[in-house]
Amino acid sequence: MRNVAKKQQEPKAAAGPSRPYRIEEQIGYLLRRAHQRASAIFQISIGDPNITPTQYSSMVKLNEYRELSQNLLGRLVGMDKATMQGVVRRLKERGLVDSRPDPGDARRTLLSLTTEGQRIVNKLLVNGPAVTRETLKPLNGAEQRQLLELLSRII
Repeated sequence: MRNVAKKQQEPKAAAGPSRPYRIEEQIGYLLRRAHQRASAIFQISIGDPNITPTQYSSMVKLNEYRELSQNLLGRLVGMDKATMQGVVRRLKERGLVDSRPDPGDARRTLLSLTTEGQRIVNKLLVNGPAVTRETLKPLNGAEQRQLLELLSRII
């Protein structure tokens, strides 16, 4: 008698994608990893280890507009109210940002850079482009432009 082993059939996958879900291929995962890379490069390259990317972007916008309400600043840099409050508090504690009540609306606070904040942001602005160059270094010029254009379309 021949002993023939029967080949076991693999169970059929449930209806759905033919490939398994891989977190490494998902947009949120990839954006988070890219953000981690950009943040690490920022901390090394910007020129002040005590300035975070969110503080930097806030200072850059205050430098650009001179004075903004806290609410508008948060919208311009893409931060929610609670995050913006923390960023402003830390910048004020370091003496980089001043605040005053809006004379036209007592509910609103206006923010501006202090002299020291202006000095620091002017120093850091020189290093800003290097952060972007280093972050995008693995891509060629056309890929860099394409990535920036595509990201600007989804935000």
